[in-house]
Amino acid sequence: MAALGARLAAVLHAGDIVALSGELGAGKTTLARAILRALGHVGEVPSPSFALVQPYPDLSPPVLHCDLFRLERPEEADALGLDEALASAALLVEWPERLGDRLWPEALSIRISGAGGPRRALTWQVPAAWKGRWPPEPGAAA
Repeated sequence: MAALGARLAAVLHAGDIVALSGELGAGKTTLARAILRALGHVGEVPSPSFALVQPYPDLSPPVLHCDLFRLERPEEADALGLDEALASAALLVEWPERLGDRLWPEALSIRISGAGGPRRALTWQVPAAWKGRWPPEPGAAA
């Protein structure tokens, strides 16, 4: 996860959305922490499960780490101001399926499988906004 996080951090820009899906314990927060650390965050990276959004304004790009697990309806995300934040920040969104059809079409969607086991399988859907940036070229440095 650390190597993948470093690769994502290297290509992350303000306005980008990384949607992290997978069952409970799959490694969504672990991958988000790896991205934040690769961007230079030092210190604790709390899970945003209760706050829903944890901002990291001092990173380049600034990042909002979101956990939408507690949303009951997609409309509840409107109060979080995520669309407005995209003008100057990147979003790392755990549990994006809670947004239903409101998930941004330009989001890089990463699905993590293998919760509870020693290995994880990752699959992704790459929208046009990420073409040429993801996936990284074979042999690219992490």
